[in-house]
Amino acid sequence: MNVFGPWPLLGLIDQLQSGQVSATDAVGKSLDRIHEVEDVVSAWVMVDADGALRDAAALDRIPPSERKPLHGVPIGVKDIIDVAGLPTRCGSILRQHHVAASDASLVRKLRTLGAIVMGKTVTTEFAYFSPGPTSNPNDARHTPGGSSSGSAAAVAAGMVPLALGSQTAASVARPAAYCGVAAHVTAPGDYPHAGITGLSSTLDAVGFFTAGIEDLRVVDRVGRGPAPVQAAPLQVRMWQPGSSFEVADDMASTLESAGEMLERSGLEVRGLNFDVQAEELVDAHMTVMAYESVRLRSEEAQHSESLSEPLRLLFRRGRTIEERAYISALKSIRELKSWLRSELQGALVLAPAAQSHAPVGLESTGNPLLSRPWQALGLPTVVVPGARGQSGMPLGHQFVGFPGQEGSLFAAGTRLESLWGI
Repeated sequence: MNVFGPWPLLGLIDQLQSGQVSATDAVGKSLDRIHEVEDVVSAWVMVDADGALRDAAALDRIPPSERKPLHGVPIGVKDIIDVAGLPTRCGSILRQHHVAASDASLVRKLRTLGAIVMGKTVTTEFAYFSPGPTSNPNDARHTPGGSSSGSAAAVAAGMVPLALGSQTAASVARPAAYCGVAAHVTAPGDYPHAGITGLSSTLDAVGFFTAGIEDLRVVDRVGRGPAPVQAAPLQVRMWQPGSSFEVADDMASTLESAGEMLERSGLEVRGLNFDVQAEELVDAHMTVMAYESVRLRSEEAQHSESLSEPLRLLFRRGRTIEERAYISALKSIRELKSWLRSELQGALVLAPAAQSHAPVGLESTGNPLLSRPWQALGLPTVVVPGARGQSGMPLGHQFVGFPGQEGSLFAAGTRLESLWGI
């Protein structure tokens, strides 16, 4: 069953700011859509309808001249991110009775901007591999990806126009690509992580899901403050991964098409030989993630009988990694980051956001391989929707840049989105 139908954020903001639509109307529309399709998608751990309607009523009393940028916007919050008074279960039986005493810093920030929390969205267990019940809104037989499964699916199905995720390996990029929505993975440290249950202090980053790229630009502008205006770069370096990365034919061909369209639109597009470096970064990423996760989640790691096999294996590997191997991995990442900066000379990278379209079956959330290198390097990315393969399922591509190039990422993403006809 196909229930795909994202809800554009920009149009809703205009309606809310002008008073054409009330905050209560927006929350009502969100609740109606959740009621309509949640049985198919299973994107939510819980929906706080009473709390959302109460917050909307309070916002409706604010005069238009005093409204904040996200006034009345319904949002979904990944269930590793604290919302005061709501459970933070992290997809684990170990957290079934945990209720957050206060909002995470990110949630508090968005509330001050006028956003309304609709509830908590499904995550894989502690944002790792073991999936929840969520299905892909394009076809319920397919995975939505993970770990931010519910947030990506909720946006793709039009339940909310904005949802929060997090990424340690590919937890935002892959579900965005699989579900056919836009996403922005911020650089680690761009947003405070207080109130977010993470896996790696080095790798964890905040992410956002919306219907389109311009929606993401608005969220970035109001969330981090105005940035210098940046046009799309004059040069894009396209990484077409080799056979060891197992990229499907339709993903490879649509990536080639994206490069050709960008070139015809006036950008210089050149290839990027990155396979060797990417393989080294994948290994370094896995080392850092395993080493840090078992130490950051040391309390949970003591209860192996209550953990899935993939998470037990991650913690087991983390315990075997010596500090010198961890330090060596961090050194390798620093050296490769310096090499890439010199190689790109200000250009952006265009690459697949996943190996293929979303696989059939809900027992797995797919392979994070194609985002591990960028996450190891701590680089911001933007996932662009629009491409679809012969199966009709979405195929997402991503632009990658360095911190400070976010404006260029959004500009390039908007350009490619328009070339795909969105």
